[in-house]
Amino acid sequence: MTDQKAQLSWRDGTLPVSDQFDDPYFSLQNGLAETEHVFLAGNDLPARFAPGFHIAELGFGTGLNLLAAWRAWEQAGQDTPLRFTSFEAFPMTPDDMARALEAFPAITPWADRFLAKWSGGGTCDLGTLQVNVILGDARETLTAWQDKADCWFLDGFSPAKNPELWGEDLMRAVGDHTAEGGTAATYTAAGFVRRGLAEAGFDVTRVKGFGHKRHMTVARKGAGA
Repeated sequence: MTDQKAQLSWRDGTLPVSDQFDDPYFSLQNGLAETEHVFLAGNDLPARFAPGFHIAELGFGTGLNLLAAWRAWEQAGQDTPLRFTSFEAFPMTPDDMARALEAFPAITPWADRFLAKWSGGGTCDLGTLQVNVILGDARETLTAWQDKADCWFLDGFSPAKNPELWGEDLMRAVGDHTAEGGTAATYTAAGFVRRGLAEAGFDVTRVKGFGHKRHMTVARKGAGA
């Protein structure tokens, strides 16, 4: 657990910006559409959904990625629990999360269900969703994690502003905690991130990014990696 909380400023009253990293929490264009492009489509979801599917994430933030994945899971007809584990060093308060998520009315039904039970960290059982947000420095908490994910949402703040969440050792830990044939996706196409993923056993591809971003990165863990 951590006593550190996210320090925020609000741009135009609706867009949360991290004071710690001087970076917005989601796209200035359309955060939900970016999540669907980068993290869902980038990991070939919902096509890969199956009972027991496990998503892991670096950077929980507002919970937007979680809610978009949960909505896609239920809309795909899945009725068993989606497993979702996220690693977060500076958790938002539930009140700040609720304020940020007001920008996305399409996911309000899922946000309301989640926030009704969410206390700010740890585990939460919502029937078709089992959440575990592990608080603390991911460079320590991920190494100690005893599970593996089918796919990763790599969603830390910009590598230029938050390089600690994109380093070679952490990418190696992501690889170590990815099931064979598992995937990862991120909005960044920074060369050192792509090289770190490749060295961690992923086949890495640069593809079209969202909106004004020319490129993003998708990766698949090779057999035996």
